[in-house]
Amino acid sequence: MSGMISKNIPSMTVGKIADRLSHAYSTVINSGLPLKTMPSVMLWGPPGVGKSQAVRQIASEIESSTGKKVCVKDVRLLLFNPIDLRGIPTSNAEKTLAVWLKPEIFQMDPGEDTVNILFLDEISAAPQSVQAAAYQITLDRVVGEHRLPDNCIVIAAGNRTTDKSVAFKMPKALANRLMHIEVEGNFNSWKEWAVKTGINEKVVGFLSFRQNYLMCFDSASDDLAFPTPRSWEMVSNILNGIDDDVDKMYPLIAGIIGTGAAVEFRTWAKVYTTLPSIEDIFDGKIPPMPQNTDAMYALTASMTSYARNHRDEPDRIANSIRYADLMPPDFSAVLMKGYMSIDKRFKERLMSIPEFARWLQSKGSMMNGSVR
Repeated sequence: MSGMISKNIPSMTVGKIADRLSHAYSTVINSGLPLKTMPSVMLWGPPGVGKSQAVRQIASEIESSTGKKVCVKDVRLLLFNPIDLRGIPTSNAEKTLAVWLKPEIFQMDPGEDTVNILFLDEISAAPQSVQAAAYQITLDRVVGEHRLPDNCIVIAAGNRTTDKSVAFKMPKALANRLMHIEVEGNFNSWKEWAVKTGINEKVVGFLSFRQNYLMCFDSASDDLAFPTPRSWEMVSNILNGIDDDVDKMYPLIAGIIGTGAAVEFRTWAKVYTTLPSIEDIFDGKIPPMPQNTDAMYALTASMTSYARNHRDEPDRIANSIRYADLMPPDFSAVLMKGYMSIDKRFKERLMSIPEFARWLQSKGSMMNGSVR
């Protein structure tokens, strides 16, 4: 990825960031160490690359690893001024001193069964006066007389100055208080998250076929709508929540990812009319196998989505694996990787299905270490 900050800080996918940071935080929590053992984190990356997604994943994995409830407080610093961080001044009861009412961002559950994440988003877009007010939060975990609870993790995120979004150069004094990581766009990492969270099968299928459309941010372009992981999630929300008909939803989709990408997505989505019945496949029937590459990507996405919604029906999952064994080996592996991304418990359940064990024996070498 381009940008001057990438020269001397690590670049990681959203999945790897979530894995490494959640492991670090969970180790600290389970060992009884103070959370300030870990420095505050700064995630850098272009608009829509998945910085907020990374924080949601970190929260989910900490919850799973520690058994504690994790609450994320998302604060958009672009909308704040320094007084918002410190609170509103008022007089004490004797009207002799000024005291500061605690800002809402400091209202957190300090209980031992809870972990709070204060997510300071768009920090690089905040004026330097607001960034300066973030000094104490990131290092000392205080602003003025207000203190974060001991069970609070601080993660900041922002765009790079080279992205030509609203971004101010971060003062060196603040930068030196943070652990910096650049968020790297990566399709495989995104797809694992997409399958797990139920991103619409047509979005997953299209991007499996045209991976270059996952992230099309160009800082030199004047386009208002363009594809990013964030904008594809918005497309998915429309298809899942309003109407799955891409033709009907086309004007809304084009307003999110731009007309160029939307036209290709709409054209590709017509392949769904040629797919065999997914219900028949899971019922144990053997409908004809598609021959075209685009249709195979659509089929694997549809089967993965169906398996996610019927994960507690092992006999029907076994039927689908028998059908998958008839696919070209590379698409069969794509499907099994999708199944293994559904969730950890389903991955364990797969191992007990004889059809999956037989598939692993004959084609497991194509999984590239995915089976662990």
